[in-house]
Amino acid sequence: MILSPFEWTIAKRYMLPGRGEAFIALVAGISLVAVMLGVAALVIVMSVMNGFRAELLDKIVGLNGHAIIQAYGGRLDNWQDILKKVEATPGVTRASPLIEQPLLASFNGRVEAILVRGNTSQDIARIAQKRVAGSFADLKPGSDTVVIGSRLAENLGAQVGDTITIINPQGRSTPFGTVPREIGYRVAAIFEIGVYDYDNAFVVMPIPDAQTLLLTGDSIGMIEVTTRDPDKVMDYLGPLKEQLAGRAVVTDWKTINASLFEALAVERVAMFVVLSIIVLVAVFNILSSLIMLVRAKTRDIAILRTMGATRKSLLKVFVAIGFVIGAMGTLTGLALGMLFLFFRQPIVHAVEYVTGQNLWDPSIRFLTDLPSRSDPVEITVICIMALVLSFLATLYPALKAASTDPVQVLRYE
Repeated sequence: MILSPFEWTIAKRYMLPGRGEAFIALVAGISLVAVMLGVAALVIVMSVMNGFRAELLDKIVGLNGHAIIQAYGGRLDNWQDILKKVEATPGVTRASPLIEQPLLASFNGRVEAILVRGNTSQDIARIAQKRVAGSFADLKPGSDTVVIGSRLAENLGAQVGDTITIINPQGRSTPFGTVPREIGYRVAAIFEIGVYDYDNAFVVMPIPDAQTLLLTGDSIGMIEVTTRDPDKVMDYLGPLKEQLAGRAVVTDWKTINASLFEALAVERVAMFVVLSIIVLVAVFNILSSLIMLVRAKTRDIAILRTMGATRKSLLKVFVAIGFVIGAMGTLTGLALGMLFLFFRQPIVHAVEYVTGQNLWDPSIRFLTDLPSRSDPVEITVICIMALVLSFLATLYPALKAASTDPVQVLRYE
């Protein structure tokens, strides 16, 4: 919709407050602010929800792979042959043997539940990228060294160089019963994955050391698999799943974390619908301000009609006024949302300082920091939705203005 110089002049005149029109200008300003806040809220919430899902997926899948092949009974014998079959499967980019067992760890009288992970040197090298203290160079088979999560180190009070005791209830049998197996390991390094549950429980060591600790011989617990596309993991592993039927079960990341990611998907849709109502309320403000403007300018509209202004011109003028308010609110809301996302962590800390409340407890939120990942497609949809609703809100008052009968208005002038 292109406005002529005459139409644009009238539109600008009506958008600027005149004498006796301060209230109309105030309502129009409130409408702009309401659209701005609605768009900003949508951009912020959807970006945080996307970031939360993406960060969880990156960290959980990045550490555990896209699928797990686990033997019935927890021990996978002759795993080398299965590993070769997995590596030869089309679509698989990486396959690694893994041992994972919940145990106990103690240090200076403190006892914590832990999750012992026996990893290959390649997997340990990937975890080394998350190191916050110490060195992974000493983590070698037979060295009796481990690396632990940052939260676990805090809970135990252990630091790099300290020796923690790992307790395995399945120890040696004696005439007096089974004696738990207790082995001391030196803490070579501390890492931080960024997922609270992992940093709070993981103790990583080489696979041979884990086999010795757990008395499993040459067997392992599972094989973790990484594929080219996480969403097609079962398409890749379908034939292999049939071959391993009765020996092992293949579980993908969607099944392992189904409840978490399904809850996130439902919450994401619900938040979008609820926050869209804010934009809808702002659009009704635009509608009310335009109706007030049309009623205040009825005499001016009648005079313009007598001077030759067409119904189409008046329609375009009032549509342009409302659309400009919506467009300015959308653009400023988009800028405000991006500014908030850029400074999101300092803002969270500032609110925590003012309120005295912990707004982002990692033990509840899984992640240590507030994540954000903006989707250009979603942001475009949000902006288009706000602009379309703003346009629709202008139609009724614009049609009302265009249908003004100058004879009826100016009869007694």
